[in-house]
Amino acid sequence: MAAHNRVILIGNLTRDVELRKTPGGTSVADVGLAINERRKEQSGEWVDSVTFVDVTLWGRTAEVASEFLHKGSSLFVEGRLRLDTWETDGQKRSKMRVICEKMQMIGGRGDEGGRSSGSSSMARNVVAAPGDYYESDGAAHADDFETPGQRDSQPTGAGAGYNDDDIPF
Repeated sequence: MAAHNRVILIGNLTRDVELRKTPGGTSVADVGLAINERRKEQSGEWVDSVTFVDVTLWGRTAEVASEFLHKGSSLFVEGRLRLDTWETDGQKRSKMRVICEKMQMIGGRGDEGGRSSGSSSMARNVVAAPGDYYESDGAAHADDFETPGQRDSQPTGAGAGYNDDDIPF
């Protein structure tokens, strides 16, 4: 039987990230993510709704999140669903959560809760899943983040062929 368990979310943190350690020394953080949705009802009226999702970050991902993110920060998360079950006072309880495998911080360093504060907005890529794309000595470095100067350059219009009269614009 085939199975596929993959979740991709973009939302805003509902609270500051609180980093803690397991008895074995692994970093872990539980964060809340608010995902806003705006849709039009049959009456033509716009309705806003929000979905709250609990996300667990592990290892270097949790450490980076606690260092750079705060309540209101925009975040892209990719991971898998996990159902936690437990019993409290004889009642069975359960909760669905996302186990983060990759994340991307959205917004510039000066952004407050995803709102621009005059600085240019850029996405900072941090992929910190064990054995995945991110390898580090445990410290964040300036070159871990994409800056506008590191992107591929775009044509400026000064090269050959840009003064062609056949171009319709």
